[in-house]
Amino acid sequence: MNGGPSGFHNAPVTRAFVIASALFTVFFGFQGRSSKLGLSYLDIFGKFRLWKLIVSIFAFSSTPELMFGLYLLYYFRVFERQIGSNKYSVFILFSVTVSLLFEILALAYLKDPAVNLVTSGPYGLIFASFVPFFFDIPVSTRFRVFGVRFSDKSFIYLAGLQLLLSSWKRSILPGVFGILCGSLYHLNVFHIRKAKITEDYALAI
Repeated sequence: MNGGPSGFHNAPVTRAFVIASALFTVFFGFQGRSSKLGLSYLDIFGKFRLWKLIVSIFAFSSTPELMFGLYLLYYFRVFERQIGSNKYSVFILFSVTVSLLFEILALAYLKDPAVNLVTSGPYGLIFASFVPFFFDIPVSTRFRVFGVRFSDKSFIYLAGLQLLLSSWKRSILPGVFGILCGSLYHLNVFHIRKAKITEDYALAI
């Protein structure tokens, strides 16, 4: 398993997302507000704090989550190199938007105003990326540790497991939604894998 050349060569979209995630996390961390960025029913349907929807896409709620999250985002730049920045941008938009929609629906269904049920951070994108990681990245090395078989992909799975369990139920929910989004993309729902961002739209942005 090889993520390709080091750095963000041929991965400008990943670089922009990693930088944005780090800046948002550090900014709210210095303000002591990072632990309050998670989504709750009251935020969305009571006080209409819609700004939290945007912030929750990028900012992690703790330093350990930031470290594991950025490591995984950085590794998954391999997919941008495989499919190109245009299609990878579509993958990001699809994963982030659909997972966020699932989170909002879950909040509406559970209707618990007392707690932040969903932790903050790009969990949708990260765990959606585990689907193509599972199907499209081959194992290159296998080894044993105390009789237990591992592969070079095991370290990525372990980092993902650590991130998934970092905030327990609050992080498991968006992680599961991310895997669901990745599965929908892999199944090519609505022919999403053929979608591209047009040049006119990109220039308008």
